[in-house]
Amino acid sequence: MKHLLKLGDLTREEILDLLGLADQLKFERRNNIPHPLLTGKTLGMIFQKSSTRTRVSFEAGMYQLGGNALFLSSRDLQIGRGEPVQDTARVLSRYLDAIMIRTYEQAEVEALAEYGSIPIINGLTDYAHPCQVLADLQTIREYKGTLAGRKLAFIGDGNNMANSLIVGGIKTGMSVAIGCPKGYLPDADIIKWAHENGDLTVTEDIGEAASGADAVYTDVWASMGMEEEAEQRRRDFAGYQVNTKLMTYAKPDAIVLHCLPAHRGEEITDEIIEKYQSSIFDEAENRLHAQKAVLVRVMKKD
Repeated sequence: MKHLLKLGDLTREEILDLLGLADQLKFERRNNIPHPLLTGKTLGMIFQKSSTRTRVSFEAGMYQLGGNALFLSSRDLQIGRGEPVQDTARVLSRYLDAIMIRTYEQAEVEALAEYGSIPIINGLTDYAHPCQVLADLQTIREYKGTLAGRKLAFIGDGNNMANSLIVGGIKTGMSVAIGCPKGYLPDADIIKWAHENGDLTVTEDIGEAASGADAVYTDVWASMGMEEEAEQRRRDFAGYQVNTKLMTYAKPDAIVLHCLPAHRGEEITDEIIEKYQSSIFDEAENRLHAQKAVLVRVMKKD
């Protein structure tokens, strides 16, 4: 595993390997067992989109693995002033051992991998959020024991989260249902791939999507960079809310997941967040462990 650009690049075995390592690192962290696997390594973290969980979990993760992390705001880099991405990739490859980038365009992540000579990790793009979904899969497996044969329902915008959940779910043997309004579908190529390789349902009926689900997932209606669309999206997504009524369609022991931050009262009610806060905040914690597994696999070649 050289990079983590999107989950579609990984095999089922590679995903399960990452989840197994994440579980091991979580156990060691919980039991104060040191694991300085990346001593002397340095991760550069490029942020063109700000984040609480991504920055803190990667920075803390590198520290716990014995390495260092550098926060690189786009305001502080020449890439933010128009330096070609290929030049940035070549220069940073001389200084760092890996780069994590959180940005808008998937093409920018792919270009860093093409022109650089060090591992590149996608911390989020408008197309994919692989690190988050690894944490999500780890959480579902913790609560349900297995992934294969389980049903994952996603309610809301067919965005980067929906794209990556479809791929991660199908690759690990889950059935996936997406409940979203017309005009907000996930990526067409991902839908086609999922229909050819697994069990995917895409519907405007959120009750159908949630029916029999082991895990019900949602995300904000307007992601970062879509602020101008927020009011229109509130109208378009009215009714696409994870609430007590919707959860009656899911299995009685279903869990609720949210990648956070949540807009309580919009895509999810306050009552549901509080009722299912254990799984939601275990999921948030697992960003740390899943990303540490990624860091180890791409940076520690032996």
